[in-house]
Order: sequence, then C-alpha cells, then structure tokens
Amino acid sequence: MTRTTTAALARRPLLLSALGGVLAAPAFAQQPNLVRRLSDRTAAANAGTVGVIAGGVDGTYIRIAADLSAVLDNGDNLRVIAMLGKGSLQNIADIVLLRGVDIGIVQSDALAFARRRGLIPGAESLIQYIAKLYDEEIHILAREDIRSVQDLAGQVVNVDVVGSGTAMTASLVFDALGLDVRTANDVQDLALTKLRRREIAAMVFVAGKPARLFAGVPPESGLRFLPLPATPALMETYLPATLQASDYPTLIPEGQSVETIAVGAVMAVYAWQPGSERHRKVSRFVEALYANFDAFLRPPRHPKWREVNLAAQVPGWVRFDHSGGTQRARR
Repeated sequence: MTRTTTAALARRPLLLSALGGVLAAPAFAQQPNLVRRLSDRTAAANAGTVGVIAGGVDGTYIRIAADLSAVLDNGDNLRVIAMLGKGSLQNIADIVLLRGVDIGIVQSDALAFARRRGLIPGAESLIQYIAKLYDEEIHILAREDIRSVQDLAGQVVNVDVVGSGTAMTASLVFDALGLDVRTANDVQDLALTKLRRREIAAMVFVAGKPARLFAGVPPESGLRFLPLPATPALMETYLPATLQASDYPTLIPEGQSVETIAVGAVMAVYAWQPGSERHRKVSRFVEALYANFDAFLRPPRHPKWREVNLAAQVPGWVRFDHSGGTQRARR
C-alpha cells in the first residue's frame, strides 16, 4: 500500500464525519416536521395492515396465506402480510400475544386441545374464527416394511416440531388408537430425509393434499402411505378422507387410494373489541375476503380454495362478526 493511499484512508473518517454533519444539519433543522410526517405515515400504514401467520414453508397454510396477500392486498387501505408460523398451537399463542399478528390459520381441534391442556388461559374467549377453510388430510408415510398403523407401536415416528398442529393431532390420534409410539420432533423436510435413510419408521404430516413436501419422492423410494381407518373414536373429532393416486402418483399406484382421516383448517382471529382500530381493520379484511372470494376459485390459487364454504360453522368456536357483534357456532 502506498503512502498516498495510507494517508487517504486515514483522512476518510474525518471526511465522512464532516459530510455527515453537513447532511444532518438540514434534517435536524426540519426534524419536527419530519417526525410528524413519519408518524402520520406509520399510523396510516399500520391502520390498513393485517398480519396473517400460517405454517411452514412446505405446508398448505403458507400457500393459502400467500393467496390472501396476492388477492386482497391492494396497497392502499388494506395490506396483507403472510408470515411463516410454527404450528397451530403456536399460532394461537401468537394471535393472543404478538403485536402485528391479527389472524392465524390453525387446525379446528387446536382450540379444544389448548383448552383441555390449559396451555392458554382463557383461550376460548380470546380467539374467534373468520371462516372454516377446508379439510386437511392426515398423511402417515412409512417404510415399506411397516404394513399398518398398528405396526408403529414402539417405533420412532416423527410428528413435526413440538407445539405444531401435526404434533397435536398425532398425539390425539395415537391416543385414540391406543398406540404407544416413540415420537421425534424434527422439522418435516429433515424427517423425510431420515425416513428415506431408514433412520425412523414413519412420519406424520397434516396438510391439504397434495402436500408439496411429498412431490419429489421418487417411485423407487420404498415408502408408502399407511391407511388410517375411520374408527368410531376418531370420528368423534375427525372426518373420513382418502389419498388418491392423482394426488401422489409416485407413492400411490394408479387406480388405488389410501384411507385416512381429515381435520378442518380454520382462519382464526383475536377477539378484538368492536369499535377498536384493530377490530375495524380486521373487519375490512373480512369484507374484502367476501367481496373477492371468486378470485380464490381460479388458477393460480391453491385448489383447496374450491372446498371453502364461507358460511360453514365450526363447532365450539365463536365467529368474528365484522358488523360489531359475535355469533357462537352451534355445537
């Protein structure tokens, strides 16, 4: 390095300091107006912004949230920000506790589970729902030597991270079936890698079919979906469903299907006080959802939108009423 270069570098902090002083002087002189303008813009931006917390990157929830943003975000009086979440139970907690989270996509059994376990005191009075979305299928992908769900007794089964909707539902399902499994809590893409390496026996994933996570599994993987029969105990909470060859052509032979069960997905919301600013902006979101619903039924939106009935009720939940009141769903 030359002496000239060294001298120039030595002078650089002094030059930057002097330049900063010159640039800062006008801003400092106008600071009251600048702060006022920024404050006004901040208030206006937040007044029209709704945060929607969804699920992991490979799940259906985040794709639904992305559709909500794409269709309803008009950049003017309504902004919809889709956020990755960590499962139904965490989403409920985030709706209650986190600033900026107004709405969450959760499984319909999450509120009852949280209430029974005492996870969120007063959750039933703090959480309402905007709409029942669709049914999500329970996928149990296993090694080829596992022939039935009963074969999972004593085996290592991944159920997603602790607090996730899949972990919650897996716990309820295995309890209902009287199965004692050894659960693992890896994220789902890592679990799939471990399953393909035969390090675990199976993985459970609750998602609307077709789940993108399984799209890259080749036919020669040696993996298979396990049937999950609709027993009377399971039908108290869940619905019968099937996985078709058209859903997973590399995992289900042509002309065959796999019996399973499904759980409803719900668009949940904090029970904001009618007349409050947060209630008003969520109400604008709900009104926009109803007004633009036809746009969700056309490509490139997720095919699960075609299963949504905005009038459907969710037993045990209170519906958010954007007109200012509340309506309890019939049990």
